[in-house]
Amino acid sequence: MSSGPGRRLYQEMQELALVDVLARLQLVARRYGFELRVVESGEEVRCVIELAGLSAVLALEPKRQPEEREERLDVEEEGELGDPAA
Repeated sequence: MSSGPGRRLYQEMQELALVDVLARLQLVARRYGFELRVVESGEEVRCVIELAGLSAVLALEPKRQPEEREERLDVEEEGELGDPAA
């Protein structure tokens, strides 16, 4: 499919269909005493879920912030300059 408005509409329809399926799965899960949780979803899907007002129904977990990486420590190996590498 080419890029442009048609492709974007196609993607949005897929996202809406996914949210519809998730909502239906949640209904079935609750009937049997389970709960469906949406974790680490893509930003587009997250927006559609929120726009549809289904954040609470689908137990959409809050967006996680990436952990800060620890500063890399430089390690110096001890040895003599004349030693050949092993």
